[in-house]
Amino acid sequence: MTTNPADNVKTAVDRILELAQTWIVWDGIPRMADDGVRIYTPHKAIRRHTHHLIDHLAEIEALLSEQDSRPDEWLGSGVTLAGDLAPFTEADFNEARQCLLRLADLYMYRLTAAGPDEWDRPRDGHWSIRVIAEHVGDAWYADQVGKLI
Repeated sequence: MTTNPADNVKTAVDRILELAQTWIVWDGIPRMADDGVRIYTPHKAIRRHTHHLIDHLAEIEALLSEQDSRPDEWLGSGVTLAGDLAPFTEADFNEARQCLLRLADLYMYRLTAAGPDEWDRPRDGHWSIRVIAEHVGDAWYADQVGKLI
């Protein structure tokens, strides 16, 4: 039996939520990323993970329907928005949890429906669906904030 690459996304979302539930004690000080260039806060980590999952899910849909995907014009990690600096509350965690769990579900549903023949099919000039799922199946942004309690 072939493992659905969407399992990577579920694992990453579980890790993100494991960390995020500790962020309600965040002291308001942004954390320097491993790259020594970008800074992260709880809200920024959630925003970046959410946008990353949405962007690549749209890419998968475009690939499966043989359409061009919308160009990536997110502001990205180099930008910290005013909202990224807000305190992270239990309500924020609940909202993030609801959104991220649903996105993980969508990856599972879509990749299951596409089936194993589509996961590794070469895509001219694009990553395979498996590689995309592996790419977004990383909790890197949340790891930059880390576990706070």
